[in-house]
Amino acid sequence: MTSRNHPPEHPDIDALKSRALNLRRLMLDMASGKGEGYIAQGLGIADCLAALYFHELRYDPATPKWQDRDRFILSTGHYAIAMYAVLAEAGYLSVRELASYGLNGSHLPMSTFDDTPGVEMVGGSLGHGLGQSVGMAIGLRLDGSPARVFNELSDGELQEGSTWEAAMSAATFKLDSLVAIIDCNGIQADGPVTVKIDPVADKFVAFGWEAVEIDGNDMQAIVMALANARQPNGKPKAIVLRTTPGKGVPTLERRERAHFVRVANDEWDALKAELETHHG
Repeated sequence: MTSRNHPPEHPDIDALKSRALNLRRLMLDMASGKGEGYIAQGLGIADCLAALYFHELRYDPATPKWQDRDRFILSTGHYAIAMYAVLAEAGYLSVRELASYGLNGSHLPMSTFDDTPGVEMVGGSLGHGLGQSVGMAIGLRLDGSPARVFNELSDGELQEGSTWEAAMSAATFKLDSLVAIIDCNGIQADGPVTVKIDPVADKFVAFGWEAVEIDGNDMQAIVMALANARQPNGKPKAIVLRTTPGKGVPTLERRERAHFVRVANDEWDALKAELETHHG
């Protein structure tokens, strides 16, 4: 698959929903038998990744280092399961390779490494993605490249001072090629996000950005927000996603501690059946 062209004017929303469903299938297959993992976040972000990779981003899996590719920076490295799913669906990885996810010596660890084709940044230590994205956007501008930079980060990372330093820098340098996609799912490692981070969109506006808040599991809303973020008006763009951890699998949606989910081996078939039953 090659996607070097600009996004079509009229996206096929149903096709993008089908892509998101398949990403969720791939994630459940990857996690099956592992007993535990960061599956809930991946299921929650699947709609956004489908919209990005199969409508918005310009890339070429046959040439992963194509100079003018759009950069997608996954700051939350523990969302790797979702990243590998979309990279396989986009043609960077083989679907067969996904079975090695999280195993010792695997090319696909539970938190991203940048030696995996299509992965731009080592994730894991949170709070660094936006700063690296700012640097990439500045470098691409200096090179005269038309490429854009999309940075997924989490609501938990909004507690990091480095994130807001990067936000100020992006506005100062008028990086309108930069889009921050903030996954506000309300969870972090030890429970719910309790630090007062809202109103997130208003805070980014106060820092000189354009910002919008949407339902992060509404494909139409995601596509519209990405389209609006293309405007070259001298301001970086922030899209605040309100996502549901475990989206598409009601049993996982109801889990109170959803950051690192533990699943018994005999539960996986039931979870996969739930996905097929409830995806519509």
